Amino acid sequence: MIKQKRSKVKQAVLPFVLETTYEIITPRAGLVLFGEFLHGLRLNQRTDKYLPLPKSGRGYKPKDFVLPLVLMLNGGGRAIEDIREIKVDEGLRELLCIEKIPSSDAFYSWLRRMGEGEGLKGLEQLNRFYLHKQLKKEKEIRDYTLDLDATAILAEKKEAEMTYKGFRGYMPMVGHLAENGLVVYDEFRQGNVAPAARNLEFIKQCERQMPKGKRIGYLRADAASYQAEILNYCEQKGIKYAIGAHIDRAVKEAILSIKEDEWRPYENRHIAETVHCMEKTNQAFRLIVVRRPYQPRLFGEEEIDLKERYKVIATNLDFESEEVVKWYDARGEYSENRIKELKIGFSMERMPSSYFKANAVFFTIGSFAYNLFRIFQLNILPKAYKRHQIKTIRWKLYNIAGRVVYHSRKIFLKVRNYAYSIFKEIRHKTWIFCCDSS
Repeated sequence: MIKQKRSKVKQAVLPFVLETTYEIITPRAGLVLFGEFLHGLRLNQRTDKYLPLPKSGRGYKPKDFVLPLVLMLNGGGRAIEDIREIKVDEGLRELLCIEKIPSSDAFYSWLRRMGEGEGLKGLEQLNRFYLHKQLKKEKEIRDYTLDLDATAILAEKKEAEMTYKGFRGYMPMVGHLAENGLVVYDEFRQGNVAPAARNLEFIKQCERQMPKGKRIGYLRADAASYQAEILNYCEQKGIKYAIGAHIDRAVKEAILSIKEDEWRPYENRHIAETVHCMEKTNQAFRLIVVRRPYQPRLFGEEEIDLKERYKVIATNLDFESEEVVKWYDARGEYSENRIKELKIGFSMERMPSSYFKANAVFFTIGSFAYNLFRIFQLNILPKAYKRHQIKTIRWKLYNIAGRVVYHSRKIFLKVRNYAYSIFKEIRHKTWIFCCDSS
């Protein structure tokens, strides 16, 4: 019998061999640095202090839910099921001393319980505690700028309502501090709640979050906050504001009363101002009006849509008109882009539950995870990382791989040479920061 020579069949594109290893390797060694920062801030202890504890001593504590969620959202997870990536990362869990992580079903149940109980109140206290810590470190700032805006979240959920944008979902309100980007307060709202609803109470709630010696000194908002009660409150409290104005009948008349020789060039537009007073405002305020170039419509239409041609800002600032417009337009960077970072960077553009209150808890945890990242970025990360978005931090830092090694009763995290110096710098700054904060 003649034996046929067996040829090796190529079964892969590239000539490397795939094997398994029993070494402990984490693909998120950089996320360990953020986790160490959270440990230094005593996040677990604070979480269990402010959030309701389980009725049974054998149940999961709040820290068993909050820490994995904060790590997941910072690491790039988009859904509760992505907690599994933290659960299977043995190296990450070993280095961060995470002994147990609940199942995804347990997370859903916990979110619902927190929503029906005192969870939101506890999360507000938890966020306020770390907000105060950061603001007290910023000794050179006393008056902060509050940027507030509502944002729509698409959600085909059982309890979601129709938004003014024509889809079912939610309409949370978010207040940022422009000077450091922190979320000072958020309120999760149903989709059918108008962006103008309860804005004065929201501003007052933001003020309540501020520590002693710090205050909201400036306010920027869109036309949803163009309300007499808000303008009166700002005057009463000495808050300087720039708020987009509704072009209603009275504002139209104010614009049309501006004489042509009062308009002056501003970039590729024209600018002018007048004094205005709403029916229920206690005193008059400035209206800064920017006139855009107007293209006549086709078919002989003569009606001009003033909303397309003019931008109007109500203000009590004593800046030059051009400076008021530039300051107001900075909302795009300080509010709208940061809300976009919260929604897309921290996966708040999708809600996990069919229950409104559970989603409110999840959104508040997302805002809290965002704040913890901002505090980490402002105080710990090197200068080159200060202005990066979270997705860049993940690419450059969080997703660096590391090997966990046990030797002489010690645990070692080994990383490549290029990452060693930055890891060492971040750990040292974390130690200093947390010692100063204790």
